[in-house]
Amino acid sequence: MDVLRRIALALVIIGAINWGLIGFFNFDLVAAIFGGQESLLSRIIYSLVGLSGLYALTIFFTGINASNENNIDTDRPNYGTEFGNEFENYSRNKNDSNNKK
Repeated sequence: MDVLRRIALALVIIGAINWGLIGFFNFDLVAAIFGGQESLLSRIIYSLVGLSGLYALTIFFTGINASNENNIDTDRPNYGTEFGNEFENYSRNKNDSNNKK
């Protein structure tokens, strides 16, 4: 599912850049590359961008990291320091030894 989200994001970005070019410079890059707005390839690209935009709406309802099921420890932040894991293990061991007494 992560690959599908990345492809959809790439197509949404392409569409946003194309709309920006149309708005600022009155230049349709997709039509210029694929032979006009009425060509089959341009219509396919426009359709894929539109479908990707609709699929990207699901991010609002599921969250950006919904497809990341490998994230096990979500309730404890990892601040990325070199002592982060050592301190975390020390505090867990200390709590375990306090509970055994």
